[in-house]
Amino acid sequence: MTLQPRTTAPDSSPPAAASSLEAAAPAPLSAPGGLGRILPVDRMEAFPGRWVGGVAMVLGPPLMLAGALLRVRFDFFFPAQLAAYERHPVLVATSYALFAAGNLLLWPAVALLAARIGTHSPGWGLWGGMLAMSGLFARAFHAGVDHMAFRLADAESAAAATRAVSETYGAFQIFSALNFAILAGWLVLAFGAWRTQVVGPVRALALALMAGLPLGVLKGTTPLSLVALAGLTAALLPLGFGLLRQGPRPTRAAVLRWVPLTLGTLALMVVLGQAG
Repeated sequence: MTLQPRTTAPDSSPPAAASSLEAAAPAPLSAPGGLGRILPVDRMEAFPGRWVGGVAMVLGPPLMLAGALLRVRFDFFFPAQLAAYERHPVLVATSYALFAAGNLLLWPAVALLAARIGTHSPGWGLWGGMLAMSGLFARAFHAGVDHMAFRLADAESAAAATRAVSETYGAFQIFSALNFAILAGWLVLAFGAWRTQVVGPVRALALALMAGLPLGVLKGTTPLSLVALAGLTAALLPLGFGLLRQGPRPTRAAVLRWVPLTLGTLALMVVLGQAG
């Protein structure tokens, strides 16, 4: 009797390692309302996180727009801005404070947007984020110069502050090297967001309008300023709300723990900052 070799049907199932990898790979998610690609929740919790980044997207652009609107009736250039401060100190100081606060809040928004772009295209995320955030730092420096000019107007007069600004306007400062980043950063970030489908073409164009926002010390508001800030608001506000709605909401215990701690920390920072 001849023994036949035993044959078995080839195993058509994938290797265990491949199966586990496929099971672990997250399925692509779509944002509500056509907002673009949304990362899985666990990926979105990376720095600065969807809560910090989402809140920054919601609050930052409207604060800048409100600040620009408060000084829209005054002439654009710094002599008129200082003269307006002498006549309406509370109004003008509030305008510049809101604009600076909105600019400060944009850094987590830009960081999160750049991270989302970088997930699909690391180069565009890196350069868009670096240029746009460097531009935000340059505007923060300008805000510091604005503050000092207003304090000089308080101590001396608007005429003295105007003379000081005029005589030192072209002085070299390392932050002046970032003026190009103020303009180019938003263009690179907007193109990267469109190219990676993080936002659609309309919102990408709205984001790119920020490249037209005037820059420098003691700058007022022009029609182009309002168009640029309205574009920023239209681009980031829906994206921020979409991020805040995505994923689980914080528990009651987390809210009761973190909200008082956050408010207390902010109050302490203000007190310590005023103390010098």
